[in-house]
Amino acid sequence: MFHVALYEPEIPPNTGNIARLCAATGTRLHIVGATGFRIDDRAVKRAGLDYWEEVDLVTHIEITDLYETLADSRFVFFSTKARIPYTDWKFKEGDCLVFGPETRGLPAEILENNIARSLKIPMSNPRVRSLNLATSVGICLYEAIRQTGTP
Repeated sequence: MFHVALYEPEIPPNTGNIARLCAATGTRLHIVGATGFRIDDRAVKRAGLDYWEEVDLVTHIEITDLYETLADSRFVFFSTKARIPYTDWKFKEGDCLVFGPETRGLPAEILENNIARSLKIPMSNPRVRSLNLATSVGICLYEAIRQTGTP
């Protein structure tokens, strides 16, 4: 199983799309820190997320809580500031793919402490700042699944 961790996600539809992706692929979703929205039962029902009960969701107050919970996992961080293309990375089952908030990305401290495990999605147009968070998670998660043959 893979893990996807969203660090302080801000935009509900992105998190909803990522949650659906995780439910469809059997990937555990971790939400770390404060969100820019509610994810309680009432809010989820009002949003019509009929697949939410299929989401294997774990919430963490701090990123250190995530590290402790997944002590046997390898953490891979994604950022437009990284230098290693995700296609050059050899994913392993159990990896935790960590993505930052939509408007600012992962904090510099996290990236600096994990530079050898920080990946980017190359983009050919330098005038485009970044891809949508849900799109980025989909690209990288399916590459990990493809590489490992995990269904």
